[in-house]
Amino acid sequence: MEPTEHSSVPDPARAPRPAGPATTRLRARTPDDIAAFVPLALGFVPSRSLVMLSVGSPGGMHARVDLPDDPDDVDDAVEALVRAARHNGVRDVVVVVYDDDTTVAEEAAWAVHAELGGAGIAVREVLRVHDDHWYAVLPGAPLAAYRGVPFTLAEHPFTAQGIYDGRVTHASRDALRATIAPDPEAVRRTQRDLDRASALPPGALTSLVRRHVDLGTTFSAAELAAVAATVPSGARRDEAWVWLDRGQARRAVDLWSDAVRRLPASHVAGPASVLAFAAWLVGDGALAWCAVDRCHEAEPRHSLAELVARLLESATSPDTWEELRPQLASGDPAA
Repeated sequence: MEPTEHSSVPDPARAPRPAGPATTRLRARTPDDIAAFVPLALGFVPSRSLVMLSVGSPGGMHARVDLPDDPDDVDDAVEALVRAARHNGVRDVVVVVYDDDTTVAEEAAWAVHAELGGAGIAVREVLRVHDDHWYAVLPGAPLAAYRGVPFTLAEHPFTAQGIYDGRVTHASRDALRATIAPDPEAVRRTQRDLDRASALPPGALTSLVRRHVDLGTTFSAAELAAVAATVPSGARRDEAWVWLDRGQARRAVDLWSDAVRRLPASHVAGPASVLAFAAWLVGDGALAWCAVDRCHEAEPRHSLAELVARLLESATSPDTWEELRPQLASGDPAA
């Protein structure tokens, strides 16, 4: 089972504008709304997943786990969501199962309902979504709802508003992962500078990254090569991320996403780990896991990637970053 993907949103039943002073709030009132909101919340359209959205509180979160192949493994998936809900003090949730009418889907739906209820967490709704239909699970719905109600994601007002707000929703998790995959031509161009790059002096990495984050720009080829030569050192890599706050995180994600697309496997681990942290800080747990995976493919025991993985697995909210920063900034933050 894939580790829990957890993210925070200002209101769990609403989708926030990712940047800019205004925030669009989308109130989910119907099953159609819930089915349309989940891809906005995750950043991609899930498949074979168990998704939990917290509702009715000013500070919310959502979490997703893969559905297992074996019904005997459902309890592990359910426990991951219950643990995330408890860790974040969630009181009310909506659950959506993405799968066909399978034994695993049915067991997951009822098991998560029972376990959350046993933990004192109210489950307001459980839906199953498959093949452009949503299906009721809990008793009391009209008969037609158990047979399946068609909906068109592309035509829902939430989707239109998300496009207007600049929210990118990918067709699948694989499509999301592809956004930080290497660009062969860009990697080839970077390689020329990597061959003659040297590490930046102490303090220079922070100044360089701050400037690009503030301006919303990306590294030049020579800058990227110098950054890649600097970040293998844990202490020097920490110059790139310990000072970030949530207001800067989205631009940091853009900066480091561009960087990892342009770097070969030999130099991508450090930048990918910084991207993972920035994605966690902005509340994009799915992208954070993709970046952790990209880092671990190159360096399986990378310290900063392991730190981010622990934050994700424990469903630690990025709202706690200001509390965590002093602890992590003393000594070796990525240790």
